[in-house]
Order: sequence, then structure tokens, then C-alpha cells
Amino acid sequence: MLQKTTSRKSKAVRRSTPNNWHAKPLQERPGFLIRRLHQIHSALFAEECGAENITPVQYSILAALDQMNVAEQIVLSRAVGLDTTNVADVLARLERQKLVRRRVSAQDRRMKSVTLTEDGRVLLRRIDAGAARAHERTLAALPQKDRARFMRDLAKLVASNNEISRTPVGVR
Repeated sequence: MLQKTTSRKSKAVRRSTPNNWHAKPLQERPGFLIRRLHQIHSALFAEECGAENITPVQYSILAALDQMNVAEQIVLSRAVGLDTTNVADVLARLERQKLVRRRVSAQDRRMKSVTLTEDGRVLLRRIDAGAARAHERTLAALPQKDRARFMRDLAKLVASNNEISRTPVGVR
């Protein structure tokens, strides 16, 4: 009888420890919640910016180029946290839409430099307000006083795990 009690007790202890994610419902696991929040934010972005037929990834690339002015594709890849193959594919689509311009780099003929075109800048300005609304709507369930902390905590989680990402942001 004592063994059963110990067994139940150890199961209860395992369930209550924060490291026993398997015992927790899926809806209480960080990976699940982060993925769901990403899906929700993407849906909000589509609602706010869908008329412009642009994805959150395309928006990130355009916004990064707007801040960087000109960038080599590999540097842009590191700035937005996407592998170079995906960035090249997205840039090809944006180039066909005349939103970016790619040229062989003057410093290294193996590299391509990318700039935002005037059409790209105009589109970015047109959707900036919609993207801002999507960000605000994503955080809307949090009281105003908690939003800055959430963003700090989120940034801390990303920064502290950046190196293990397939495409670490800002790493050369």
C-alpha cells in the first residue's frame, strides 16, 4: 500500500514541476502558445494589410531595407532572421512587383545588394499604419502597464536563444 501512495505522490510531484511539460495540457506549453500567437498575429496582419497583398515576412524585409537603405542579401537575411534561400525567394517576388531592386555587389561579385524602390517605400508607408494596428491588436488583451514588460520578456527569450536558431539575427 505504501508503494502505491509513493507512486501517486511522485506522479503528483512530477506533474507539478515546471519541467514536466509532457504532463501539462498542450495549451499550457510555451511552444504551442508561441505558435498560436504567431498564427493569431499573422491573421491580424492579414486583416489589416491584406488589401495590399503582402505577407508579414515581406513587410519585415521591406521595413528592414527601409532602415538599412541598402543591404547585401546575406546581411538582410541576418537582420530579419530568415535563411538566405528564403530571403532570395521573397526578394525575387518583391523584385517582380518592383518593390525592391537587386544588383551585383560592387564589393563582392558573388553577392547581391538590395535596395527599396520608390514603389516599395510608398507601399511601406501605406501599410505601416495597418501593421501597427496588427501589433496593437496582438497585445490588446494585456493591460497597458503589462505590454512593455511582455515585450521585454519576449525580447529576452529571443535574445537568449538567438544562437540556437537556424538563422540567428545579427550574427555574422
